[in-house]
Amino acid sequence: MRDKTQANSAAPGDGLVRAGALVFFVGAVATLVTVAPLFLGTTPFPTYMFGLSMLMGVGFAVAAAGVLRSAAAGRRRARASRAVSGQLSEQ
Repeated sequence: MRDKTQANSAAPGDGLVRAGALVFFVGAVATLVTVAPLFLGTTPFPTYMFGLSMLMGVGFAVAAAGVLRSAAAGRRRARASRAVSGQLSEQ
């Protein structure tokens, strides 16, 4: 039973997925704040605010990197368990 993953243990890539989600959320809020004056007819925000909207894409990329890292770790674990089970079956 010790080889089973605990429900509260952090797998590789979990931190990247959480950080990516946070950055994506900040970018989404920045996008809403930046686009709102265009619909309300008020003075638009400065150009750098449009740059903050790009955080949505950055957050998505960071979260995708976390998912890929988690998948790679799962493949390594599966390969290692196959190798161990193959060695045990040879004995």
